[in-house]
Amino acid sequence: MFEVLILLFDATLRVATPLVLAAMAGMFSERSGIVDIGLEGKMLGAAFAAAAVATTTGSAWLGLGAGILASLTLSSLHAYACVTHNGNQVVSGMAINIVVAGLTPTLGFAWFKLGGRTPALNGDERFTSITLPFADALADVPIIGHIYSELISGHNIIVYMAAISVPIVAYVLYRTRFGLRVRAVGENPSAVDTAGISVELMRYKALAVTGFLCGIAGSYLSTAHGAGFIRDMTAGKGYLALAALIFGKWKPVPTLLACLLFAFTDALQARLQGVEIPVIGVIPVQFIQALPYILTVLLLAGFVGKAHPPKAIGQPYIKEK
Repeated sequence: MFEVLILLFDATLRVATPLVLAAMAGMFSERSGIVDIGLEGKMLGAAFAAAAVATTTGSAWLGLGAGILASLTLSSLHAYACVTHNGNQVVSGMAINIVVAGLTPTLGFAWFKLGGRTPALNGDERFTSITLPFADALADVPIIGHIYSELISGHNIIVYMAAISVPIVAYVLYRTRFGLRVRAVGENPSAVDTAGISVELMRYKALAVTGFLCGIAGSYLSTAHGAGFIRDMTAGKGYLALAALIFGKWKPVPTLLACLLFAFTDALQARLQGVEIPVIGVIPVQFIQALPYILTVLLLAGFVGKAHPPKAIGQPYIKEK
């Protein structure tokens, strides 16, 4: 039983990684007052760019750089539409999702002739697992050694990036001048403007951070968690990250816990497929696969409580003349 739990939590960490990175990315965008429903599209674009460059150059790190660059480009487009031209933020985000969902398999088919996929990644083209110091030596130590060697050690570097991203995001948002200004822009842009700070520039900076983190999240899917790009491989993770952000009430630690809950449900459904449960029997695969999404709806509909989003979220700022 203990080993089963360790394996379940181990899978939870791997599944939670893109959710955590995307939710932390959305934290900056939405805290600055910009709704970012386009997290899904940015992740998908980054996943394709990372896999395409990794398979072409043979370097996972160059793939990661390309994934970040693709996501930054999409984030800049969202900023240009919503900040510079005061466009509808939901429409802009959905447009990004739709365009990327169609463009990536088209480019994949044109470049690699594999039906919209990229070639399978091997060796240095992927981020492989890292064995932490003393993990092998402690593997036989009861409980603690097993937790360290199996649960904490043995993940790829992007999983550890996701883990440290939460305290970094919390520090930046609550302990730095940049974070203070981002939160202020999302709450009262007029006051920020009166203080002589450019609202537009702060929102552009916040969306740049969003693009950077989304790029890492998308690259993880194709070059670390998976071994190449396939069509629609994000499978709604951007929306789940957004739901976790709302469930976490736009705060880093509660958002992390929401991501872990969604990931645990996802890991559990993978383990339950085909397993006969006493009294209940074998649960249909379709129902098990829908568990994370059912949980999302239930949490958002009835258990999240009263959420207080940033006051200026979704409202374009038009400077008075």
